[in-house]
Amino acid sequence: MILTGIGDEAGNSIESQIQATQELGWKHLEMRGVEVPGYPKANFHEIPDKAFDYCVDKLQASGIGVYAFGSTIMNWAKTIETPWDVTVGEVGRAIPRMQRLGTKFVRVMSFKPGENDDRLPPVVIERVREVTKRFLDAGITPVHENCMNYGGMSWQIARELVDQVPGLKWVFDTANPVFNADRSKAKPWPRQDAWEFWTNIRDHVAHIHIKDATWVPAKNDADYNWPGEGQGKVREILKDAFARGYAAGISIEPHMVVVFHDTSGKPANTDGLRENYVEYGRRLEKLIAEARK
Repeated sequence: MILTGIGDEAGNSIESQIQATQELGWKHLEMRGVEVPGYPKANFHEIPDKAFDYCVDKLQASGIGVYAFGSTIMNWAKTIETPWDVTVGEVGRAIPRMQRLGTKFVRVMSFKPGENDDRLPPVVIERVREVTKRFLDAGITPVHENCMNYGGMSWQIARELVDQVPGLKWVFDTANPVFNADRSKAKPWPRQDAWEFWTNIRDHVAHIHIKDATWVPAKNDADYNWPGEGQGKVREILKDAFARGYAAGISIEPHMVVVFHDTSGKPANTDGLRENYVEYGRRLEKLIAEARK
């Protein structure tokens, strides 16, 4: 089992991300956004070559491996109207960087759905199939996250997607069902159930993403919690996964200091991010120890 975390949840700089990993005694990061001196923060497959080289040198000097890329490929910031060249370019930039680092997993999504969409359009299946093939041909396993995308609209659609796309695996986010609408049901769509989603996609899961949240109807949004203290069924899912022989990666994304897709402009507190990340990781370790008894 590999314990890791989405690096920019521990700080924007590669130094902060490495420091948090070392404080936990972990050996891997899941790279997503990173900021390098002289360059603005960007996704790991989008930063300039010199910035990427800088990160590689820092990672190798520290003995920290990159377990997965948290890419922006077909994510919630893009729709099926986004030019296909954008996706092809991201895939093309990610592959050689992943190969250089020996990284075997890449997170992908399946575009932001329309407000009233409740079905999986054929074009989405075609594009996810093509992206998956490109990564598989390069020796890399794409894992689709249940997030604010077509594949995350319900467990039924998630299953349809993996059934229609040969070689595609899943990264299951425990908290995303808490705030995502279940579009398999009649309107007004209720929130999804994390346990129900997990039990229907677990046979395809190659990576587990630990985040926890509680839905707050009064503000029509979620509050983020320590692992096991929200509605993400984290304890139950971990216990079930280990009982079924799960021995792959488990990644943390606390979201408790700064939410990745927050557009409020709230500045990140580097020390606060790193300290929260480390505490989150330690609490996860305790949960894992309890779940494996």
